[in-house]
Amino acid sequence: MDDRLAARLELAELSDEEFVRRAYRLVLRRDPEPAAFERSVSRATLLAELVSSPEFEELRALDDVLARADGPARFLEAPPGLDERAIEIPWALSRTGGARRVLDVGSANAPAAYLAALLTAGIPELVFADVVEADLPGFVRADVRELPFADSSFELALCISTLEHVGRDNRVYGAADERGGAEPQALHELRRVARRILVTVPTGDHEDHGWFVQREPDAWNRLFLDAGLDVDEEEIYALGPDGWRAAGPDFEPRGVRYGERGASAVLCAQLSPAGGARRLARRARAAARSRGGGGAG
Repeated sequence: MDDRLAARLELAELSDEEFVRRAYRLVLRRDPEPAAFERSVSRATLLAELVSSPEFEELRALDDVLARADGPARFLEAPPGLDERAIEIPWALSRTGGARRVLDVGSANAPAAYLAALLTAGIPELVFADVVEADLPGFVRADVRELPFADSSFELALCISTLEHVGRDNRVYGAADERGGAEPQALHELRRVARRILVTVPTGDHEDHGWFVQREPDAWNRLFLDAGLDVDEEEIYALGPDGWRAAGPDFEPRGVRYGERGASAVLCAQLSPAGGARRLARRARAAARSRGGGGAG
């Protein structure tokens, strides 16, 4: 039998309900909402709608970056219709390679695509933590400001779109209503339990939205340094008419406002506890450059 005919006959045996369920799982990797079973559209139209949806575009952007990534991904790009998750998630996931003990904080409301990528990354010891309960393997209910782990328990800690919410009005996430913010406490605690930290935060004009805060890049970096952390790597991505692109060192935060769908710019940083020897070496290199001595970074 012709393979095209065989494929058509195989699909014809599926009920409409089962076809809808499989289509959603294949394209969007989730079960359909109840209303999807009540629509009267052809199977071809359903598939066309799913693959042209913003939800699929976000999944595709993540898949494409991870498929190409051979080590840390840089100079990422994403379509204009997507929020900052299309940048910060692949940026972070491409930097988890080789880590055997990993902590993810703020996991309860993280996107399913991000959680699935972590769970299938082959990490031997993966712990999820949040102040609200979550049905995840290896989950621990804990506040990032007071983590129940020993010093240097993890090789890597992930704090993706979470730091800006710590100590604020988190009722939308099922947590408490606090005021004032507590980013320094969270950073100190992450520094205590992890040897390397990946953080992503919204950046641009300073804005306090109550449930999160946006800061200028220099302000975020001051918080990192004041917490005893070195900024080993940093990239800023901004949303423009052509989509998300790397902003470069001349990024101007003034006028960059948080948008209706999410951030207009995101700062992605890799941090590590500042060590005395490493700090002295960096100061020595900086002094040599200021004297005109040059030297490698």
